Amino acid sequence: MQGKFISFEGPDGAGKTSVLRQIQADLEDQLGKDRVVYTREPGGDRISEQIRQLLFNAANGDMDGRTEALLFAASRRQHVISEILPDLNAGKVILCDRYVDSSVAYQGAGRQLGEKEIWQLNQFAIDGVMPELTVYLDIESEIGLRRIAEHRSDQVNRLDKEKLAFHQAVRQAYLRMYHNDPDRIKLVDASQPLDQVITDVRQVIHTRYPDLF
Repeated sequence: MQGKFISFEGPDGAGKTSVLRQIQADLEDQLGKDRVVYTREPGGDRISEQIRQLLFNAANGDMDGRTEALLFAASRRQHVISEILPDLNAGKVILCDRYVDSSVAYQGAGRQLGEKEIWQLNQFAIDGVMPELTVYLDIESEIGLRRIAEHRSDQVNRLDKEKLAFHQAVRQAYLRMYHNDPDRIKLVDASQPLDQVITDVRQVIHTRYPDLF
């Protein structure tokens, strides 16, 4: 595979969308729009987006945790087959908003289903397709939730509404993954001003891929 696969992770309120939007625009200016792909999870293709609607529907607040984890994995499998692998084989740069690490953090730690168990479940789904680089935007849970309340209260989904302890467990899982896999996962302090966060992310990407930025 000749392409580049970069995932972006972080607790709720870390500012992934804003950072990704700028990084995508910068890379499109450098490489051309046909070489850069933005995608997201859950979602990313027609079937996976339908699963996303199920997962984030406020009416499904009573969804079982394991059902949730299986739906995320199913959405991811379809996404890998229909979008990620073809784009990698076409030599494109993929910017993916969340991937396997999100499931480990949110379902494994947040839902207390077991981080190892959720990781193993997703290995079946992705069949070895992992990002070469994961940019982890780190922020304290209290700050992230305050940002959500102040700036996107009209876009709150079912997971955003979980209690503080849930979000703290999610962040701690992310930090464990970062410490356990420092070659793939690179931490950026997302509590900084947005311009500085974007600058740091550009540097992280350039360090891994000197031909970018």
